[in-house]
Amino acid sequence: MEQEEHVGIRLLKKSKQGLLSVVFSRLGLITLLFFVNIGFLLLAYKWFSGFMPQFTGVMTLFEILMIVYLFNCEFDSDVKLTWLMVIMVLPLFGSLFLLYTRLDIGHRAIKKRMQHLLAVTDDSLKQNPTVLQNLKEVNPESATLVHYVNRTGCYPVYENTNVTYFPLGQDKLDTLLVELEQAKEFIFLEYFIIEEGVMWGKVLEILARKAQEGVEIRLLYDGSCEFATLPHDYPKRIRKLGIQCKMFAPLTPFVSTLYNYRDHRKILVIDGHTAFTGGINLADEYINVKEKHGHWKDAGIMLKGEAAQSFTLMFLQMWNVDTKEEDFNKYLTCNIEPDNGSTERFSKGFVLPYGDYPLDDDKVGERIYMDILNQATEYVHIMSPYLILDEEMEAALQFAAERGIDVKIILPGIPDKKGPYSLAKMHYKALLTSGVKIYEYTLGFVHAKVFVSDDKKGVVGTVNLDYRSFYHHFECAAYMYDVDCIADIEKDFQETLTKCREVTFETIKKEKWWIKVRGSLLKVIAPLI
Repeated sequence: MEQEEHVGIRLLKKSKQGLLSVVFSRLGLITLLFFVNIGFLLLAYKWFSGFMPQFTGVMTLFEILMIVYLFNCEFDSDVKLTWLMVIMVLPLFGSLFLLYTRLDIGHRAIKKRMQHLLAVTDDSLKQNPTVLQNLKEVNPESATLVHYVNRTGCYPVYENTNVTYFPLGQDKLDTLLVELEQAKEFIFLEYFIIEEGVMWGKVLEILARKAQEGVEIRLLYDGSCEFATLPHDYPKRIRKLGIQCKMFAPLTPFVSTLYNYRDHRKILVIDGHTAFTGGINLADEYINVKEKHGHWKDAGIMLKGEAAQSFTLMFLQMWNVDTKEEDFNKYLTCNIEPDNGSTERFSKGFVLPYGDYPLDDDKVGERIYMDILNQATEYVHIMSPYLILDEEMEAALQFAAERGIDVKIILPGIPDKKGPYSLAKMHYKALLTSGVKIYEYTLGFVHAKVFVSDDKKGVVGTVNLDYRSFYHHFECAAYMYDVDCIADIEKDFQETLTKCREVTFETIKKEKWWIKVRGSLLKVIAPLI
């Protein structure tokens, strides 16, 4: 394939990689605290060698107090056990790290701000009672799920929406470029990863041209890009093209815990009536122009119709986290006629877009997955890049399989990260024992986040089957009931399945010993990964 590097606009002179990225990461903080712990113990041994019984007593009392404090924190049992292990092995290191995270430096302000934004926009999008009643009549269980999701934000369930499923990143890009050309009022983009190349170049060329035509363009991307793919001043460069641009939570070494809460969403909204989401970021590996971990299998959806408004609202909430809120209502409109060539205005079914926030006690992404597993009558088919499960999620997968539900999970055959890959394998035996079937994509890396069930229900979005998505990231997705594209999602799953190897008890036995050792060690601290 030709590397069309000439396409689009390139603003990046050179990449910004290096040792500084370590300083801005969790690794930097953990390394510092580890050496603090070692240094303290060495000095304590030197200074208090004549008082070791007393010193040991003080340290034991301190450890007991920290354990009592830990068990009074609002953590899940898995998280408490992890912290307990860290504190018992390295009392000072573990205690300082726990206290640091509980201080929520830089986190409390954004939590308060987000709660305010959710409160002031709580009635921005009204639930159509007729739509909800229609859903109750055909599937009462999905209607109760809507009730739960609406406790956490302004997320109506919609009819009047056409949904298109993209089984690959290139499929999304082809349609996205056409839709961007049609923009007349605004284009909002919110992405976890942006990297210059063919994909972003093509998109940026249209955005710059549309900005010159008077279309309002806003770009929000996660601050972790500044040590992985983009320089710190990239927003300034983008603004020169007439595009509003900023990072969410730029990384600051040691002085903020906000680095742990990343904006993992992928949202693109055009004029309030067309929205894209899914696993596909704006970088060349997502369209297989650049090979990274073999063939990149991803997925996404496009919503045309009323449901796109929810993604507009989600974007505006995140955009206004660090600014005075604006008038959201002028963007929350949907004027569109369907272009599917049918005699019906919109396809059948119901669409429930939703967001998940790490700053509250609701694990929306995980609970919607669990609801699908608990309500399934025939099958639940899943694609996910990671499998790092808490007890609740593992039990839900097992219980579904033990009820006779056909539960299949497709995971990567070529990992992007060795640690999570090894850790995922620690769940294999328990899941297989319950009847869950696990497959690994032999051609490369699966990055899709997809649930499909019973030819009726589906979820496509950004939520992985791991702790970070369930507990620490800003996420988004769309829950769908009886929409036409459910058949396309299941078809894609079955086609992907033909390119996979099945995991069995025999393949688990043959796994390399160092993968097993690494996974066993990481399982102790899985919630912190």
